[in-house]
Amino acid sequence: MSILLELSETLGLALQARGWQLALAESCTGGMVAQSVTAIAGSSGWFDRGFVTYSNAAKNEMLGVPNALIDEFGAVSEPVAEAMALGALQHSQAQLSAAITGIAGPGGGSPHKPVGTVCFAWAYRANDDAPEAIVVETRYFEGDRADIREQAASYLLAGLLKIAASR
Repeated sequence: MSILLELSETLGLALQARGWQLALAESCTGGMVAQSVTAIAGSSGWFDRGFVTYSNAAKNEMLGVPNALIDEFGAVSEPVAEAMALGALQHSQAQLSAAITGIAGPGGGSPHKPVGTVCFAWAYRANDDAPEAIVVETRYFEGDRADIREQAASYLLAGLLKIAASR
């Protein structure tokens, strides 16, 4: 079993134990995390929905990420990742969400944001109120496009599991 499937299965058990639903907002991973989650039998009991928002327009239209935020910080930024995670919560029934936006390469990098730069955000709420906590982080991964995407997906799932297991 791959690490993505192992993490997804463990995450599912933690979410079921809390009665929580999950929503995902993915950009550079293109639905890879949602694919691994839905590969787990019974995931319909804890996975509400996923948003693949590859373009800036999709981030705005589907998640409500303000265009001004993208213009100011760039699509690959912690403020945009945070807005994506919040948008996933606001546009779902989930109590836990995660967002990922990055540069998987081989092109698209810059000296300020090299290939392998990935921004993450995790948000959760224990009831129907506004999110109680938001964690935002930037990581740098090495390897080719496939390596970067898989490492980023694993990291996102591990972050979700940490939150789900500690609440």
